[in-house]
Amino acid sequence: MSRHPMVKWAQRSDRLFITVELPDANNVTHKLEPEGKFLFSATTGVDNTPYEVEFDLFDKVDVNESKISATSRNICYLVKKAENKWWTRLLKQSGKPPIFLKVDWDKWVDEDEQDEKVGSDMDFGDFDFSKLNMGGGGDFDADIADRDEGDDDSDTEDEIKEEGAAASGEPHTAPASSESETKA
Repeated sequence: MSRHPMVKWAQRSDRLFITVELPDANNVTHKLEPEGKFLFSATTGVDNTPYEVEFDLFDKVDVNESKISATSRNICYLVKKAENKWWTRLLKQSGKPPIFLKVDWDKWVDEDEQDEKVGSDMDFGDFDFSKLNMGGGGDFDADIADRDEGDDDSDTEDEIKEEGAAASGEPHTAPASSESETKA
């Protein structure tokens, strides 16, 4: 009996990204038909455990323009759609998708954001980041040090011992302070 590998997918109006996550896959066979039939099978591990996936895509695809790329961790398919349109789902069958089929959020782009460029060339217009007061200018730590001077709420070792003795009911004897403690 075959198992199902994890399959992730994302789309654009003209193509699909299908990633089969199967590390160290051997004996990989795949088939993509113009009607949208997608077949994948492989084995992995020392005991050659078989894995397979077979499903009908939502619509027709262009087999000649589709590509495949295999790495040691996964097999990636770039499937060209026959028509440039967004699909409402990946599979032809409606209802709940199989548990091994997930959305690839790393590659996902919403339909209305498809043509936007994301990355270092983002345009923030006239936005002034210096007004956000996120640090980076002035002497930030000096102001805090001035306010906190002499207002130390942390307990010393002696204060902790005193509190422990008081809680247990034992009499407390204050230790003689050493010269190093008075200098601090």
